[in-house]
Amino acid sequence: VANIWIKAGCSFAVLAAVALTYKFLKPNSGRVPKIHGLYWAVTISTVLLVPEDVASYVFTALTVTLVGAIYPIHRAIKACCTPYEGDDKEWLQFWMIGGVLFMATTWVNDVMQDERIEDIWFGFLIFAFFWLYFPLTCGARLIYDGFTEPFLGPRVKALQQEMTTFILYVQAVANALHIYLVWMFFMILPAGSKRFIAIALGTVYPSLSSITATASDEMEDVTYWLTYWSAYGCLFVIMDILETWLGQIPGFYALMILITVYLMLPMFRGADKVFRNILVPLAGLKEMLILRDSYRIKKQMLRDLDPERAKIVGRSVSQIFEERDDEADPAELHGQLKRSW
Repeated sequence: VANIWIKAGCSFAVLAAVALTYKFLKPNSGRVPKIHGLYWAVTISTVLLVPEDVASYVFTALTVTLVGAIYPIHRAIKACCTPYEGDDKEWLQFWMIGGVLFMATTWVNDVMQDERIEDIWFGFLIFAFFWLYFPLTCGARLIYDGFTEPFLGPRVKALQQEMTTFILYVQAVANALHIYLVWMFFMILPAGSKRFIAIALGTVYPSLSSITATASDEMEDVTYWLTYWSAYGCLFVIMDILETWLGQIPGFYALMILITVYLMLPMFRGADKVFRNILVPLAGLKEMLILRDSYRIKKQMLRDLDPERAKIVGRSVSQIFEERDDEADPAELHGQLKRSW
């Protein structure tokens, strides 16, 4: 029991160091090769030379989860709530690479037998995830600018459109019988195959859509998919924890898939509902989200109305918000706006 608490303490100490580093260091866009060389030299030296007794406490699955998923989820939630929209693309770039990497590598430690190799694997994963968003390396942005956008962007957009058409087709033709047959086939698959399908469903199409969104100027699409990754990241962490005990129970992965579809498809907007009603209150960012929504309304107003009409509406809205709460009558708000107009 004491070892468990020590490992947990070490993992959260690493998380605290990561958070402080991200908060106080100024990003440099990852354009300095010497910094990358130094970073990976320190990484290799630390992972390979740290004593095994120390590594077993620091390089753990919990540390990987905190650095590779929990902290990015927190930053993504905060990015979606701040009026500044530049950090939305920054963290969406991370999830296109780091999020998929985290979800695609969780099975590796299950097949490892040697504890030393497992410690080395966890150590490299921790440093790799941190490299993606470390302010002095900005690895996710570097990969996106140097590879994803120029090489994958043009091809991914066409593929994403084809997948969108296919999804709409499936929605149109699927009926209760089809769904029942697919469910019956899915239930007879081994647990490993079910897990693979569940993760692929939650990552492949969202990754393609995220690449397309990042390459466009539509910030609404960027925010939509960053909101999805925040919600799906939480779902994946929960699934990764529970499947040790519940993975063999029939229906577990089917439930995960249903929740993933609910989060992903625009017809449900489940990710936005989970984000606003669960994640934002848990993160204590409700006020910041209101400011973000106000900023988005102002942008839409300036885009949809001519300058004079936008100015009138802006004054009316400002007058409504400046009133004292104990004197404001909600029934009069419509009349005030109408009179101002």
